Amino acid sequence: MKDQDQIKEMVKQQYAAIALQDKDQNQSSCCGSGCCSTEVYTIMSDDYTQLEGYNADADLGLGCGLPTQFAKIKKGDVVVDLGSGAGNDCFVARAETGETGKVIGIDFTPAMISKARENAEKLGLHNVEFRLGDIESIPMTSNMADVVVSNCVLNLVPDKNAAFKEVFRILKPGGHFSISDVVLEGQLPDAIKNAAEMYAGCVAGALQKEIYLEIIQLNGFEHITLQKEKPIVIPDDILQNYLSAEEIAQYKQSGTGIYSITVFGEKPVSENAPCCAPGCCS
Repeated sequence: MKDQDQIKEMVKQQYAAIALQDKDQNQSSCCGSGCCSTEVYTIMSDDYTQLEGYNADADLGLGCGLPTQFAKIKKGDVVVDLGSGAGNDCFVARAETGETGKVIGIDFTPAMISKARENAEKLGLHNVEFRLGDIESIPMTSNMADVVVSNCVLNLVPDKNAAFKEVFRILKPGGHFSISDVVLEGQLPDAIKNAAEMYAGCVAGALQKEIYLEIIQLNGFEHITLQKEKPIVIPDDILQNYLSAEEIAQYKQSGTGIYSITVFGEKPVSENAPCCAPGCCS
């Protein structure tokens, strides 16, 4: 696999291209990765259309859950969406936080930021803003957010520990996150793990479920809860781009599972909260 800078650049280029595609193209591939299926599959994304604030122009079909549905957003909250794309989760969050709150979307793809700003302008939402930035170094001061949400994005970040450390930093004491992401149980075949497009497709970059949850705990969060979990099935006509028929059969028999999970965690109120990561305590 490529080094971290190469991975970031590959993901940035892929999602810049996705910003220019329509939703049907994105949903016919693995999380928009471009490994196109011969039929239109909604492989990971959930249906947003019934949620208040949903905007079809901002829905690129790239998510793997509905984190805003579980995020316990209140009127007046400051909500941050990591990997905000064209703005869909931000606009749903804005419906929850109302005119007295604020929603900030963070994305490191300039084309996505431009698309999201255009959508916000069309909707006349002046308390929703979009910032260009890296999730491993979020362009916000500390202790600013009441709620952090993210939808199928942190699995794309090479340093997931740094990402969760940043989530902890920007949350107010007592604030919380609800994050949908892709995790694994068992080992993916090397051909999938080493495929750049499957990394951009949210699969090859996924961690083992227990390691993912351990990173959250080590960064000081409490009341960690799995709010939702669902299996993800990659269709054969995508798998055959990377695996032989025999390898596909072996993969299916291996017991490896790919899952979308929505996880909740809180930043402790107490200043005597657990150390945010090994080595951080004075």
